[in-house]
Amino acid sequence: MNSASPSPHRILLTGTVVLPDRVVSDGAVAITDTRIAYAGERSSLPPEWVGVAAPEGWRGGLTLLPGLVDIHCHGGNGGEFGPDVDSGRTAAAHHHGRGSTTVIGSLVSAPAQTLLDGARALGELVRGGELAGIHLEGPFLSTVRCGAQNPAALVDADLVLVAALAEAGGEGSLAHMTWAPERPGGSTIPAALAAVGAVGSLGHTDADYDDAARALESVAAQGARGGLPLTTHLFNGMPPLLSRAPGPVGAAIAAAARGEAVVELIADAVHLDGGTVRMVYDAVGADHLALVSDAMAASGLPDGAYSLGGLDVTVSDRAARLTDSGTLAGGVSTLVEQVRWLVDDLGIPLADAVKAASTTPARALALTDVGSLSAGFSADVVVVDDQLSVQRVLRRGAWL
Repeated sequence: MNSASPSPHRILLTGTVVLPDRVVSDGAVAITDTRIAYAGERSSLPPEWVGVAAPEGWRGGLTLLPGLVDIHCHGGNGGEFGPDVDSGRTAAAHHHGRGSTTVIGSLVSAPAQTLLDGARALGELVRGGELAGIHLEGPFLSTVRCGAQNPAALVDADLVLVAALAEAGGEGSLAHMTWAPERPGGSTIPAALAAVGAVGSLGHTDADYDDAARALESVAAQGARGGLPLTTHLFNGMPPLLSRAPGPVGAAIAAAARGEAVVELIADAVHLDGGTVRMVYDAVGADHLALVSDAMAASGLPDGAYSLGGLDVTVSDRAARLTDSGTLAGGVSTLVEQVRWLVDDLGIPLADAVKAASTTPARALALTDVGSLSAGFSADVVVVDDQLSVQRVLRRGAWL
């Protein structure tokens, strides 16, 4: 006796739909199991979807965004990405539930053994589908531009450590690494990262314009994950852009404007002035700008005392700072909050703000089936109201 195959689980969502190239005011997203079957105008729905009921409690006036993609995130809701798997799981769940359905877990600079333990823990979360990869923010960083990184943990480039960290995380888990190319051996890092399938990200660097430009070109030449080099939280952790010393900021903006790089921005109204964010958007466009939270454990929690990589942090009025120096120490925002700021305060079109928080970061790390409401992509949908406040989140076809 042959048993019938189980019927696929189908969900039909309607409202304003933010597609990769436009916003559809009367749109629909059709989902079969864990994949998007259709996204576009409701009038063009395939015949088999006509008459499918909306989810219980569905209402008009909602907007459907793709699941957002955060490629630089340290924690949230009291959890931190590090050697403790459960703590990392708490952080990932926090961001998933607030619309960042794809998260790269970031490790701050630390002694080698701590980094190896952290990579193993995050590798477990990658294999479990809770993270999309691992980001190493160091330890080959400038002590002059270390920001909230522990200067005692910063070391010169070490190819053996790169290989060991990639192995600890598991095949394909290491997505990108922030490094300062001016440190001894720094020029060897792009090739070492490419050998394990990872991208170099210029950051926490005191390099001049020429050295920064060469570093970005070196990453691009390796071709890893599509060959687009990254710049870690542009403007933060590097010299300022000056008329006679454009530095890494100038090199990164120039490369991104040519379509040869992607720059990260922490658009939380704390790390950067709104005019700075608008200037970068006007210069490079949403296709080469990736919003990142750089969130630490305090994201989603009240002001107070926290820690990042073992360093004491005080959070007050949405600014996280090292308690002893006042240096900014990550952020507390989520990507959907940043999208709202870009749209409401900076006048950036919704489609472009969403692209900078989804399609562009996904493309930068060759995450091929997330970051877009497109047929065949993962069924990741963020439902927001007209204030861009999250109402519901669908991740891999399941409501969170």
